[in-house]
Amino acid sequence: MDRFDFSPLFRSTIGFDRLTRLVDAATRVDSASLAYPPYNIEKTGEDAYRLTMAVAGFSPAELDITVQENTLLVTGKGAQKEDENGVSYLHRGIARRSFERRFSLADHLKVVGASLDNGMLSVDVVHEVPEAAKPRTIKIGTMQPQVTEQKAA
Repeated sequence: MDRFDFSPLFRSTIGFDRLTRLVDAATRVDSASLAYPPYNIEKTGEDAYRLTMAVAGFSPAELDITVQENTLLVTGKGAQKEDENGVSYLHRGIARRSFERRFSLADHLKVVGASLDNGMLSVDVVHEVPEAAKPRTIKIGTMQPQVTEQKAA
């Protein structure tokens, strides 16, 4: 696949160099890793989102959620136990293999909570713009000429 040329975009923008990294990462995704575990991303409000993953068979202790910079990482450390409580499986269709899923977060997104209910892991994310990043009006002043005092000799 050809790389995208973002040079026209960069002529009129500042600080969007992260965009090229996101596009590169999106084009390198392995299709096999997209299948497990299945997930949904929902918009739950004006500035709120929910990631829901089907993680049947995993306990809260086997799941880990980490946020670093603009990346949300969800990992599951499951192990196939052949002789679980003396049970011999004839067919094991509920996968419990380890996984690692990365999600790129936009600027100012904050993970505010997570819950595990009936095999569904929900991660709630909200968009919180910090006070320093909100629009503000800049007052335009005038330059006052500097007056220097001359001493009489």
